Amino acid sequence: MNPIETIVLGGGCFWCIQAVFSDLPGIISVRSGYAGGYTDQPSYEDVCTGNTGHAEVVELQFDPIIISLEKILNTFFKSHDPTSINKQGNDTGTQYRSVILFTKDSQKPDIFQIIDKIQKRYTEPIVTEVVKLIKFYEAEPDHQQFFKKNPENSYCKYVIAPKLRK
Repeated sequence: MNPIETIVLGGGCFWCIQAVFSDLPGIISVRSGYAGGYTDQPSYEDVCTGNTGHAEVVELQFDPIIISLEKILNTFFKSHDPTSINKQGNDTGTQYRSVILFTKDSQKPDIFQIIDKIQKRYTEPIVTEVVKLIKFYEAEPDHQQFFKKNPENSYCKYVIAPKLRK
């Protein structure tokens, strides 16, 4: 049996990140949620205030035999601007920050090694936070697989769809 690993990523709106990873081979599950803050049981409305410390994130469970952490992080960095502090497109605030929350201490050095490689593609420094996951809070059901359920939504058509084509 293959060991399943988990990593939590935030790079702007969780609808976008979830859509990017939902159909990649080796990704077993993708859940939208909140992490990295200090408020227990946050809601979408709470996180939107920017006062919870949480970011909009996705929890990825993956099979490292099929998809490597390096491929996941390369995809993650291509799907958002990791040089932008607390902002992705029109979404601004700490809840939209670029963040990688590792679940095993053994992931941490690999993450930094991958970021060092990826940094060579950018002229500005990568500002993505790398921290250990304390707690992941699953987002409300209407935020799960938002793009798949709402492809005609204007945000999906004009923000998510171009990211997927890229």
